[in-house]
Amino acid sequence: MFYEATGHQHGLKHDPVKALIVPRPIGWISTLSREGVVNLAPYSFFNAVADDPPVVMFSSAGRKDSQRNAEKTGEFVCNLATWDLRQAMVATSAGVDPEVDEAALAGLDMAPSRLVAPPRVAASPVHLECVYLETVKIRQRGGAAHFYEMVLGEIVGVHIDDRFIRDGRVDVAAMKPIARLGYQDYAVVDALFEIRRPD
Repeated sequence: MFYEATGHQHGLKHDPVKALIVPRPIGWISTLSREGVVNLAPYSFFNAVADDPPVVMFSSAGRKDSQRNAEKTGEFVCNLATWDLRQAMVATSAGVDPEVDEAALAGLDMAPSRLVAPPRVAASPVHLECVYLETVKIRQRGGAAHFYEMVLGEIVGVHIDDRFIRDGRVDVAAMKPIARLGYQDYAVVDALFEIRRPD
């Protein structure tokens, strides 16, 4: 099949694009409001965009609490969503008022960060402490503003659970990170293969 993406004239029950750009890492973003309320939410439009210094981004459909808090306080934390934490991760996607602490709602313990104020998901094996850089307003082809905006942050601190460091490398498969697919589908990384690139 072929269809022009503008207009979504694919004839399918659901738009297939998000089911084709897969797997997408989940940015489980923790922030603090200026009033000190913890916000924790998963974003499937998330990825690394640079290294040295390392920069990550998450993109939000509409200005949600994570974006507002990151912009106002200048900080956020990316927590690794894993197979063991999948139910709690989904619970934190609930649309609740800004005064609600999603971590508490999901029954998650939080741990203090080292270099930024927002706390970390204690049970997660990886945390990336980030300083907010900028928000990029995404434009459509004709120049009109998109309802998505991209938040960029520089990683200033990295936590890795020592149990997953083996022979000088991070054992990603042992952590079992999960990724977003299309529809209500997810994947888990529990097996790896290695291919050497040409010199």
